[in-house]
Amino acid sequence: MMDAKQIELVQRTFEQRVRPIAQEAGEMMYLRLFEMDPSLKPLFKGDIKLQSEMLMTAIGLAIHNLDNPEQVKIETQQLGKRHAGYGVQSSYFNIFGAALMWALEQVIGADFTPEVKEAWGEAYALLAKAMRENTHN
Repeated sequence: MMDAKQIELVQRTFEQRVRPIAQEAGEMMYLRLFEMDPSLKPLFKGDIKLQSEMLMTAIGLAIHNLDNPEQVKIETQQLGKRHAGYGVQSSYFNIFGAALMWALEQVIGADFTPEVKEAWGEAYALLAKAMRENTHN
């Protein structure tokens, strides 16, 4: 469970550092993901810029609602259900999380302190847990 300080850190760093370059941040994450595991690339059909935009919109919505975990869970479970339909498996969440954390570190830069990293890790764990409930093992 995230505490109020962690929520504030994630929301602030998202608004200040990630949102202004959201599409670029998403593209960085996907490039890193495909570098880490090229076998995942076929799951992402279509324009990577559009995928990046959709990813960051979904993350932004979840981040905005972090102080309402039940709402985040409902929205994220629906997202997980859609992704299950695309063939996403539960095991993919670890590598996706690693690629996301790498991209966040690049985008947030010097402000990606251990405390901020831990807060983002908690936020991702919350989102991934809800999404996993609807994916294949």
